[in-house]
Amino acid sequence: MPAEQSPSLFDFAAADELVQRAPLAHRLRPRTLDDVVGQPALLDPGAPLRQLIENRAVSSAIFFGPPGTGKTTVAKLIARYTDSSFVQLSAVSAGVKEVREVLETARLTLGMHGKKTILFLDEIHRFSRSQQDALLPGVEDGTIILIGATTENPFFALTGALVSRMILFRFETLSIEALEAVARRALDAEGVGIDEDALRHCCDLAEGDARGVLLTLEVAIALTKTAPNREDAPEGRRVGLAAVEAARATRALRLGRDEHYDMVSALIKSIRGSDPDEGVYWLARLIAAGEDPRFLARRLVILASEDIGNADPMALVVANASADALDRVGLPEASLNLTQAVTYLSLAPKSNAVAVAFEEATEDLLRKPLGGVPAPLRDAHYRGAEQLGHGLGYRYPHDDPSGWVDETYLPANLAGRRYYRPVPRGFEQELAERLDGLRARTTHDSRNVKGELNGVERERGESEDRADE
Repeated sequence: MPAEQSPSLFDFAAADELVQRAPLAHRLRPRTLDDVVGQPALLDPGAPLRQLIENRAVSSAIFFGPPGTGKTTVAKLIARYTDSSFVQLSAVSAGVKEVREVLETARLTLGMHGKKTILFLDEIHRFSRSQQDALLPGVEDGTIILIGATTENPFFALTGALVSRMILFRFETLSIEALEAVARRALDAEGVGIDEDALRHCCDLAEGDARGVLLTLEVAIALTKTAPNREDAPEGRRVGLAAVEAARATRALRLGRDEHYDMVSALIKSIRGSDPDEGVYWLARLIAAGEDPRFLARRLVILASEDIGNADPMALVVANASADALDRVGLPEASLNLTQAVTYLSLAPKSNAVAVAFEEATEDLLRKPLGGVPAPLRDAHYRGAEQLGHGLGYRYPHDDPSGWVDETYLPANLAGRRYYRPVPRGFEQELAERLDGLRARTTHDSRNVKGELNGVERERGESEDRADE
């Protein structure tokens, strides 16, 4: 094994150059707990996480929350405050082999020097179940203090075994005031001024992400250096609104698992609430964030029956057509087809009668005796069926001049049960009138027909109330 060499002047020069060239977010990383902004519930004096850090009583934990809220920074500060070794891995590139190597080194460090090791595992949600299980022995016996960082909900993304052994700390999105404090600190460090409207715009677009603010400012400052100097700025340089907009022109939209469910929910509720503008906004945002457009098309097809149904039968046709168009032409052009569907569905009359009918029929299947198929409805197209009585007494509706016969098509124990209750909106109002006319001619229902018809409207209201709940 070659002898270990002492650092040369070239090594020190290279290290100094790396510090100078490091991204602004790295150069301005807080060095004390008081330097961290935007997490008062965790790190203000007397807050739980701060007390654990200052008392050197931190145990394995999950830091979860949006990116750029200080998870990595706080993990490094914990190592500094507790005088622990700090090892950082990313679940994107690391695996079980690397974890085992860290555990072995941590055991040696603890045995030889009495020093704890903090393993900071970024994006821990990307570890598979078996990879997460490999962390358990080291967490349980205290070989390491594991700090896992994730932008996902840990109850969705992590195994129950791992979550149950760790403390959960939620990092909140940074407020505008906290982002402005971060931005001003960076501008002071760079010796650059900024217009107030540019500062506000930069923080507004960051969506609570301090790293995003610093990255935007770093690019904006670089752009400002190449622009004509302004006399009112420190050292003749001042960041303006145009530089901030140029720096943020290629910003990436975030879509983690929580955002996925929340945004899709917002899209569906906007359409259900008959607001085409908000529906189009959420559609555009989901597509821009990289959501699978086929998933969105499927959701629109479902909504066309779930929330509109026969109030406007064309809704299902339009939704299906947009899905077909997506398969035929793809994005970005198919975004227009999806937008057409969203606006049509938003403005269509609404009815959940189809969904309620299926829900109540399914509930009867679960809670009531199934009953047999009435003899007239049974299949009579095979030899011997007639001897079994199958199909006997069946009346063919087309043989009647009206195209309808008074017949029961439910098992005897469910005779007269009503599932489909059209609402008095859109085309379904016409269907309601047809249905009421047919039911008025029915004699096989043992209940009072007039009373049934009078109760239809009341039952509709109760069904809609249940759906709203």
